[in-house]
Amino acid sequence: MSFNKITIVGNLGRDPELRYTPQGTAVCNFSMATNEKRRDKSGELQDITTWFRITLWGRQAENASKYLQKGSQVYIEGRLRIDEWTDRDGNTRQTLDVNASDMQFLGGRQDDYSSSSDDEYDSSSSSGESAKAAASGDSGDDDDIPF
Repeated sequence: MSFNKITIVGNLGRDPELRYTPQGTAVCNFSMATNEKRRDKSGELQDITTWFRITLWGRQAENASKYLQKGSQVYIEGRLRIDEWTDRDGNTRQTLDVNASDMQFLGGRQDDYSSSSDDEYDSSSSSGESAKAAASGDSGDDDDIPF
């Protein structure tokens, strides 16, 4: 058995680009960055940024194109692939590509929206609170609290 799954929480480095295959399937691509702080040999904190190329398909691709923009924070799950290529100067470079299987919008207004392969945003909800409560298992009623 083999397993390839990556989970990333980061920010878009550019606006999503939506296109369609000849068969009509939506495909959305964007770059995404994660940041972490590490101490270097001298003890100074350094910001380390890792870039990923993300590919979404179908309804998720359309939702990403509609609701995300450069700087948006997003949660992505998918399969990781490393592509090697040679740049103009002859240097070997690597790109981290993620074929996404799940996406959740994070931060700001996008908290009201989420997308997964089987779920669809319910526009009848007047706010995202009911969707958030359902996702967290909280019905909003305090009657069952034991204190």
